[in-house]
Amino acid sequence: MYYKRKETDYYTNRHSCFLLQYHLVLVTKYRHPVIKDELEQYLLSYTNDYFKERSMTIRAIETMPDHMHILFDAPPQINLADFINAFKSASSRKIRQQFAEQLKPYYWKPYFWSLSYFIGSVSEKTTSAVEHYIQHQKD
Repeated sequence: MYYKRKETDYYTNRHSCFLLQYHLVLVTKYRHPVIKDELEQYLLSYTNDYFKERSMTIRAIETMPDHMHILFDAPPQINLADFINAFKSASSRKIRQQFAEQLKPYYWKPYFWSLSYFIGSVSEKTTSAVEHYIQHQKD
């Protein structure tokens, strides 16, 4: 589905005008510090592609060794819980296939993400603060 971005930073489709922004934090299982080097680059690339294919715009994204922050825009039709769980499952499966040897010392079962996650809505007034926080995680 295609969403057009207006100059006012709102999205439009045939029947609505909207701006729904979310801050998502995903944590690795047991908080193992596995998001680094090639795995980190793969995860960032995979995440950007996954969100783009589903008509979502990533405004900021950053990883730390044991977690990942994503600030993104979503359409109103999206079921966030289903989307997040599908993303975690798909990304976990791909990462475990690509980086099996790197993950072997940390996970003896087919894990990557913790079952838990944080999702918060972001307002027009707080978007820049959350974006700044995510972009400066590694400082």
